[in-house]
Amino acid sequence: TRSLLSVFEEDAGTLTDYTNQLLQAMQRVYGAQNEMCLATQQLSKQLLAYEKQHFALGKGDEEVISTLHYFSKVVDELNILHSELAKQLADTMVLPIIQFREKDLTEVSTLKDLFGLASNEHDVSMAKYSRLPKRKENEKLKAEVAKEVANARRKQHLSSLQYYCALNALQYRKRVAMMEPMLGYTRGQINFFKKGAEMFSKRMDSFLSSVSGMVQSIQGELDAEAEKMRISQQDLTAVNESVYTPDSDVTSPAINRNLIQKAGYLNLRNKTGLVTTTWERLYFFTQGGNLMCQPRGAVAGGLIQDLDNCSVMAVDCEDRRYCFQITTPTGKTGITLQAESKKEYEEWICAINNISRQIYLTDNPEAAAIKLNQTALQAVTPITSLGKKQEVHQPSQNVKNIENNKIIPTESASIQDSTQLIAPGTPIQFDIVLPATEFLDQNRGGRRANPFGETEDSSKGEEEDSLLQQMFVVRFLGSMAVQTDDTSEVIYEAMRQVLAARAIHNIFRMTESHLMVTSKNLRYLKTLLTFFELATVTQFAAHQDNRRLIGFVVHLSETPGEDSMSAYVFESNTEGEKICYAISLGKEILEARKDPEALAQLMKSVPFTNDGKFVLLNDQSEEDGTVHEEGEESEA
Repeated sequence: TRSLLSVFEEDAGTLTDYTNQLLQAMQRVYGAQNEMCLATQQLSKQLLAYEKQHFALGKGDEEVISTLHYFSKVVDELNILHSELAKQLADTMVLPIIQFREKDLTEVSTLKDLFGLASNEHDVSMAKYSRLPKRKENEKLKAEVAKEVANARRKQHLSSLQYYCALNALQYRKRVAMMEPMLGYTRGQINFFKKGAEMFSKRMDSFLSSVSGMVQSIQGELDAEAEKMRISQQDLTAVNESVYTPDSDVTSPAINRNLIQKAGYLNLRNKTGLVTTTWERLYFFTQGGNLMCQPRGAVAGGLIQDLDNCSVMAVDCEDRRYCFQITTPTGKTGITLQAESKKEYEEWICAINNISRQIYLTDNPEAAAIKLNQTALQAVTPITSLGKKQEVHQPSQNVKNIENNKIIPTESASIQDSTQLIAPGTPIQFDIVLPATEFLDQNRGGRRANPFGETEDSSKGEEEDSLLQQMFVVRFLGSMAVQTDDTSEVIYEAMRQVLAARAIHNIFRMTESHLMVTSKNLRYLKTLLTFFELATVTQFAAHQDNRRLIGFVVHLSETPGEDSMSAYVFESNTEGEKICYAISLGKEILEARKDPEALAQLMKSVPFTNDGKFVLLNDQSEEDGTVHEEGEESEA
């Protein structure tokens, strides 16, 4: 009996292990079904959340949003079916196997323990009964031990019968327990699919067909776009290698000088010590009147420099190319930057120049930038184009000589090369306080010649009986040394270089002052009184296109055999021709004073004022309609 019992007990143990494994698998299926319910619920919410996303590119989103809304409703309906299936799996699959394990297998295990206890008690009582003495028998003790053995046997018999019955019943219950959960699982799945088919089979066919068609159409567009991009990529990669080479078009880059905004990578110079510096490559861009910088990885740019009224110019920095420096309106040095090519270098300078003049605040900044740069281009027009306009008669452009009481203009010199007129690299002065000529070496003991032709006698006071006194409102533009005064072309070339230098260095503000033309000299009235003797003025002319520009050449003899010539350029509120005519008349008066008859004839041809001076032009205030205060600033 015990040998057969051991077989049944081994079978019960194997069944217990298998039941535990089967329950884990079924709980996993049930957990997956529960997760499916939660997942489909979350999926439905995400489909509806697509509409609330702020996509930067929203092409075709309306059609996608409507389709996803419909799919969200379908998923919600499927979620209901998944929830019902999960409930059925819990009731018909997981619950039966749990009941089998907790009821039947646990009962067999409990009866096995009770049977073991009863057998142990029987063994103990039998051992006690076996130790009763043989000679002196105690009837009372013997009766008690025999009764104890009988009770132990009865108890063992009863527990063994219950245990055997449970083991026999387990053989039937295990077959039911294995098939009943799977029956519930299968029925639940069939019910799920049947309801799904009834719910979606008819009304989903047309919708799925339309969605499939839409997906195929989008795929077709994608294929066409991919082919187009592939061809475009082939065309782009087939270009010349010079496209990838920095500064490949250094000889003739296509430069846009009308930019009012600019962006790109520049190298920023940073000081790390007294004499050490580092260069950092950063992304710069302009925003209104500000220069912004955005380091790599930053979400936004930061302010680096306010460009309003700033100046920008090219600088030599640590033997690097294409460096330029931005200076604040107060004259404080700002930042030093380096561009990667000549094109970028010049476009950045032009853009900062345009922004610093606050063109971006105008109604049409592009047009203002174009107009401003056209003016700068006119300033750098080759002198040959100006020389062509010498064919037009200009009575006061050249120095006139008086011979036999007749005014005969000097012949115009032939057009020369600009290097013959002005030496390359000649410095330009934008302040007339300092002379354009060089000082003599003070160690030689010599006396510096006055570049403006002043003498000690003339500096003490002006001649009271001057026949000619004409005042003009002017603004000094610049002066520079020249190599010849034989032709008025040197004045045009000086105008071109002065205006070009002002445009490059962003110098556009000038202070108004007065230029007085007398019969003896030219007087520039600013903070200091400056004289230009008419005898030293050898050439004077007005610009042919911008008639408000006037220039003249002063020829001085510093030491015997050493002459200096400087060209001075002004901008007037009136036509430069009137100033030229006044200078010409003053030189005629200066020459006529040597001959009383010529002076008398000249006085007859020109009317006089009440105080005996020549009447040439109307007062400047009457002509312009406004009176300009000295020191008032004007922007060219």
